Amino acid sequence: MDSSFLVRLLRLLAWSGGLPRRPLRPWLAARLATLARWHRAKGARIVATNLRLTGLAERVDSAAVLHHTALTMLESLRFWTRPPQRNLAEVVEVLGEERLAALRGEGRGVLLVAPHYGNWELLAQWLATQGPFSLLYTRGEGPVVDGFLRQARSRGGVRTVAADAHGMKPLLKALQRGELVGITPDQVPAGGGAWAPFFGVPALTMSLLPRLAERSGAGMLLAAAERRADGRFRILLLDGPVHHPTAPLEARVAALNAAVETLVRRDPAQYQWTYKRFKGEHPTQGRINPYWPECY
Repeated sequence: MDSSFLVRLLRLLAWSGGLPRRPLRPWLAARLATLARWHRAKGARIVATNLRLTGLAERVDSAAVLHHTALTMLESLRFWTRPPQRNLAEVVEVLGEERLAALRGEGRGVLLVAPHYGNWELLAQWLATQGPFSLLYTRGEGPVVDGFLRQARSRGGVRTVAADAHGMKPLLKALQRGELVGITPDQVPAGGGAWAPFFGVPALTMSLLPRLAERSGAGMLLAAAERRADGRFRILLLDGPVHHPTAPLEARVAALNAAVETLVRRDPAQYQWTYKRFKGEHPTQGRINPYWPECY
């Protein structure tokens, strides 16, 4: 079957999934979260494991995490398939805009460290309104899903760059031109990474961000579209990780994780705890996988 037809079909399904408007989404998300708990879905088991590993289980209810995870999914289906200008009406606050303006005023490129917190799809569309913007994204599984994701995210002026061995070059050039680049630092490292603490737990973390900052001289900011109690969003532009170009790579990656942790602590339930964040091949400890066998 023609892959372009399948991409259009996926878009139609996503459009249909995005029909629920803001007043209905919390109710529907609560039902989805309840089903995930009742059926001990794999995502629910991963959330429980991550909260236990990080010591957040006593502070954060896994039900709240699953609720926000379902909200993110429902919102993203809508943001992928509706006009960006309509989506951006959901943004009612911007905090820290002066930080971005200051870096742009210096003529520097800006690296936006955008963890999986709140709704990063809406964040990307907002950042594209601030100037030329490139987004590093993880390829979808197979050409059809990848084609849909690339199409969904390349809207409103967003330039998508696949997270693979060739991704660094176009991002570096964009930063050298003084443009904006957005990267989610908690995705699986492509082309190398380093182990550093995240909530006190060793985590394999991408080294691309500190390497890009070193080579480009770009400024770094933490960025997120944080969900408010009313279901609308505030854009956060916070101070980025402290960057010392001469420090060992492990120290720079640790500073990156510490900055992300500061953001996540604002409301840990809005973080995407459904990722197996703490597994990988450690250089001295061998294979680490605290999710086996519970989360498989």
